[in-house]
Amino acid sequence: MLSLLSMALIIMTISILIMILASILSKKSFVDREKASPFECGFDPISSSRLPFSLRFFLIAVIFLIFDVEIALLFPLILILNYSNILMWSFTSSIFLLILLIGLYHEWNQGALNWAN
Repeated sequence: MLSLLSMALIIMTISILIMILASILSKKSFVDREKASPFECGFDPISSSRLPFSLRFFLIAVIFLIFDVEIALLFPLILILNYSNILMWSFTSSIFLLILLIGLYHEWNQGALNWAN
């Protein structure tokens, strides 16, 4: 019990010393306000927060995210097809792709994919 307590104390001491050493040695410069501020989607966070936001940009970002996740889900399906029931996985992947294609058609029909008006 005593060795466990002493080991925990040594580990905490080393961790605290490393954190203190890192904060002392790190070069922090608050002179440049642009470098210290976060950069989010090309918007200047220092200016007014009530600027209009492009809804089209948001929709395209969501579409990209959906199709990016789709690719990440379909790649393992190709590898699984060799080791399991092909009919079940073919049906599952077909339904998955059909849902995505219906969603893509709906967004195309609503005009979310048109950049120029």
